Amino acid sequence: MGILTELFSSPLNITLLGVCAFLLYKIVSGRRTPPPVQREPELPPLKKQDFTLEQLREYDGRGKDGRILIAVNGKVFDVTKGKRFYGPGGPYGLFSGRDASRALATFSLGEESLRDEYDDLSDLNSMQMDSVREWEMQFTEKYVYIGKLLKAGETATEYTDTEDESTDHKQDGGEKKNN
Repeated sequence: MGILTELFSSPLNITLLGVCAFLLYKIVSGRRTPPPVQREPELPPLKKQDFTLEQLREYDGRGKDGRILIAVNGKVFDVTKGKRFYGPGGPYGLFSGRDASRALATFSLGEESLRDEYDDLSDLNSMQMDSVREWEMQFTEKYVYIGKLLKAGETATEYTDTEDESTDHKQDGGEKKNN
């Protein structure tokens, strides 16, 4: 009986008992297995194809399958796996279904950096163009390349199912053959 009286007679002892009880609770509750995380099913790969700006806008994450495409420096990437960034309501959601090149080059998240017509980026300075190329490399490493962004009147490339992926990532030096 003397021990209990000693433990509960001092405010400091009561506080220490409370801290010990809380830590014990955290240790015991931390050993429970967390509920399984429900993941969205992965979409099948999109067939390689080229896009006009109008076609690209259909892939803004609001469609029936939720797929998100973004163009950077004339290349179109499937960024669906980055939905929390590029999807509706995400911090970069205004890029979805659009050509994000100018916005990335100028570090602008405003609507004014997105164009409704093909943007050849010819008015950007060399530092901004370097930035666009860096972003293009990052997208190439992280996301799936789908095709190219077409200029008005440009003919789409005919991709085959067996086409070697190395031809998809040709840099400024070469063009793929149009059929």
